Amino acid sequence: MNKGAVFWLTGLSGAGKTTIAKLVEEKLNELPDVRVQLLDGDILRDVINSDLGFTKEDRFKQIQRGAFIAQLLMKQGVLVLCSFITPYRFMRDYCRQRIDQFHEIYVKCPLEACIERDVKGLYKKAIDGEITQFTGISDPYETPLQPDMMIETATEVPEVSAEKLFQFIRKQGYIS
Repeated sequence: MNKGAVFWLTGLSGAGKTTIAKLVEEKLNELPDVRVQLLDGDILRDVINSDLGFTKEDRFKQIQRGAFIAQLLMKQGVLVLCSFITPYRFMRDYCRQRIDQFHEIYVKCPLEACIERDVKGLYKKAIDGEITQFTGISDPYETPLQPDMMIETATEVPEVSAEKLFQFIRKQGYIS
């Protein structure tokens, strides 16, 4: 069985976390004998965490549940790509402490660029006051201090970002 690992993509809404994770998932699925799973925060919130809101406590429960699932999959030899905003450092530290093979990937994108992209219309709602406790607007995003990797999505296309993450996974020895 291959060695599993968790690649936790953190960053603002609209930074490109899920886009990059999906592209890397596709590339990994092309390799023989590699098992991969994408855990997306939005999907987890809809399916498993629909009981949670956006308070700091509820956000932490979301991360705790996601980390638990990621650790289970990782122990089964799965490469897990996690796409969660994970706005607070203590949340990412929690994941690092509980997941054996944890790699923090900071998907860096300036707030202005995320607002411009705003494919879901969430920033507009947050700015207009329709959504409270929105990361980057009315709630903080604490920038990672020492991520294992940083991808700057304002300056490159998603395919280039995905290739960088794919090569990082290779360099860590999880794929050949």
